[in-house]
This record gives sequence, C-alpha cells and structure tokens, in this order.
Amino acid sequence: MTATLTIGTLLLILFCILAETARELCFKLGAEGTLFQALARPVVWLGILFWAVELLAWTRVLEKVALSVAFPLMALSYAAIAAASAIVFKEMINPRHALGICLVTIGVVCVGATGL
Repeated sequence: MTATLTIGTLLLILFCILAETARELCFKLGAEGTLFQALARPVVWLGILFWAVELLAWTRVLEKVALSVAFPLMALSYAAIAAASAIVFKEMINPRHALGICLVTIGVVCVGATGL
C-alpha cells in the first residue's frame, strides 16, 4: 500500500467528510427526548444510512491510502460540521473556536501534502 493520494481517493475522502457531516446534522435534528423517541424519527435513520454509506466508502479509501495519511484528512469533518452547524442550527462560532478550526485545517493541509 502506498500513501499516494489520487484525485479519486481525494474525492472519496471528501465524500466521507460530507457523509459524516450529513450524519451529524441528522443525529442533531433527531436528538430530542429519549433514545427510543429519537429512534422513531426518520431523520435519525437517515443519519444511520449516511453512517453505513460512509463506512463502505471509508473502507475503500483505506484499501488505497495509508491510514496515517487518510485519517488525519478526515479531521476536515470538524470544520465542515462546525460550518454546517452555524448555517443550519445558527450556532455561534467564537474567535477561539474559529482559530481552532483554522489550525486543524492547516494541519490537514500539511498531512495531505505529504501524501501527494
């Protein structure tokens, strides 16, 4: 196995990031009441579907890319989820939070560049 990233694997990792973001949004939307009440909501099952599809895609990524390169790239999901939460749920991102997101993103770029 090689740590080399191709356009195809980068797109697959991006898909995993987007699926993870969608999953978390679905779970947040369904997260009211008890566990059994949450499981009765279709949006929670949609989140579970996103999780399953991401699992299949992530397994494919790991067939092609070293875990030490691929997994840190998934940290972009932190930035994507924070942005989506701000847009969908109107959650506030304070300057310290924004700085942390920027630092994570810079770290991801550094790791990603090693796999190119």
